[in-house]
Amino acid sequence: MTVKTLTTISSRLGRWSLARQMLVLQIVVVGVTVVGGTLLTFSHIRHLLNDEAAKTAKAVAISVAASPAVLAALSDPDPSVALQPYAERVRREAGLDFITIMSREGRRYTHPNPSQIGGHFLGNTAPALEGRTFTETYTGTLGPSVRAVTPVRDASGHVRALVSAGITVDKLSARLRDQIAAAALTGLIGLSAGIAGASLVSARLRRQTHGLRSAELSRMYEYHNAILHAVREGLLMVDGDRRLTLANDGARELLELPADAEGRHVSDLGLPPSLAESLMSGEDRADEIHLTGDRVLVVSAAAVRSGTRSLGTVVTLRDHTELQALTGQLDAERGFAESLRSAAHEAANRLHTVVTLVELGRADQAVEFATAELRAAQQLTDRVVGAVREPVLAALLLGKTAEAAERGVELSISPDSVLDDVVLDRRDLVTILGNLLDNAVEAAMSGSPPARVDVHLRAEDGTFLVRVADSGPGLGAQTAKDVFRRGWTTKGDGRGLGLAMVGQAVRRLGGAIEVGDDGQGAVFTVRLPLPRDGVDGEASS
Repeated sequence: MTVKTLTTISSRLGRWSLARQMLVLQIVVVGVTVVGGTLLTFSHIRHLLNDEAAKTAKAVAISVAASPAVLAALSDPDPSVALQPYAERVRREAGLDFITIMSREGRRYTHPNPSQIGGHFLGNTAPALEGRTFTETYTGTLGPSVRAVTPVRDASGHVRALVSAGITVDKLSARLRDQIAAAALTGLIGLSAGIAGASLVSARLRRQTHGLRSAELSRMYEYHNAILHAVREGLLMVDGDRRLTLANDGARELLELPADAEGRHVSDLGLPPSLAESLMSGEDRADEIHLTGDRVLVVSAAAVRSGTRSLGTVVTLRDHTELQALTGQLDAERGFAESLRSAAHEAANRLHTVVTLVELGRADQAVEFATAELRAAQQLTDRVVGAVREPVLAALLLGKTAEAAERGVELSISPDSVLDDVVLDRRDLVTILGNLLDNAVEAAMSGSPPARVDVHLRAEDGTFLVRVADSGPGLGAQTAKDVFRRGWTTKGDGRGLGLAMVGQAVRRLGGAIEVGDDGQGAVFTVRLPLPRDGVDGEASS
């Protein structure tokens, strides 16, 4: 077979689908196996038949040679008269083709064909004349045969005559043909069963590979593998037993998965309880917010099914940490804008009052009213800025104070609050203080009047202290354990995220947070360690 022919065959095979290639390969393997097994069976059967024929002929020849009737008949003038009927009877009973009793010189006394009696035996007799029994395949008057030749001894042990018994090769071939037919039928049944099994496997493989060729499957695998490593979003595949079967680079980075994560149960991966529960639910989920150690993740899940059978879940993860931080800053800015809008509205009302008083000729009252308003606004600004010289937090406190006032809550800063610029991430500080204040205002509004929120900020002894107390109904011991869990909220809608982000930010800064009750409401206390190198890594962000 030339190289060109091999190339042509390889090209044609390459155009076949993987299922078809597997079918042909399996049929070839099964066919070669069955044909090879059948040929080996034929060879073994032939050997067994020849061996059996030789043993049978040898046993019958020895039995006839040992018969006293044979030795007695050899003394008669014509031994054939007694030996021929005896030999034919034994031959028929033993199923042999011939039993020949002969003299030492090879002259036949018996033969299946009586006309051959008296003729010379065709075959070897020398070993038998020496007293040994032997077998051979030889062509005689009946054609090729498997025969045995043995001596007939008298009482003194001398060889008086010879006995040959055998089966013709034609008879053995007839037996072999019968055995071959049975073996061939068995092989054909095996080949048919093998082809049927290969067809079923091929059909299943065709369904699973969608009839794609091996080159297409290989190219698709390479593309998919490249995509899995290229996308920044995390991708997880969880099987029906809730074991992780695939995690791309993005998922490993977002969840900080160990190197041997694939194959392990989801509950053994060290994930936050809420996220692990979501992955093991096997249900479709869309854009759920989950918190890990220092990330905010948006999680979506889609169940994979084959008919009614669940195969597992495909989960996508998107990192919204930066977006959530920006959203928090945007909320703060929106709060500032709302505060400015409210202040502008109030300023317009007060200016209208001053103008009206002037028009009524009551200038002194107008001046007194305007001075009092300016004094109150300036006092609030001086109190906040005087205590908190950190500009971002001061602006946040001013905005939250105005917002709380609009909602009927008095937000006050403790007189002993002293805070200069702190060497901490300002985004995390806004997240912590802003969410604590929002929670405190909500709690104060649900408590008994007057609604009040007290804030204490102080940096000393290498620690930044934040304490926020409200006049709300307070928190029970069990509730205090759950407030920083994602989804906890006093509103009962299950979407609480603010306090969970507070806990995340505190952990990220290496601090601690405590929840208590002073008898008048809840008290949240945050302690954050301040860096000693004095470098403001994020203060300028």
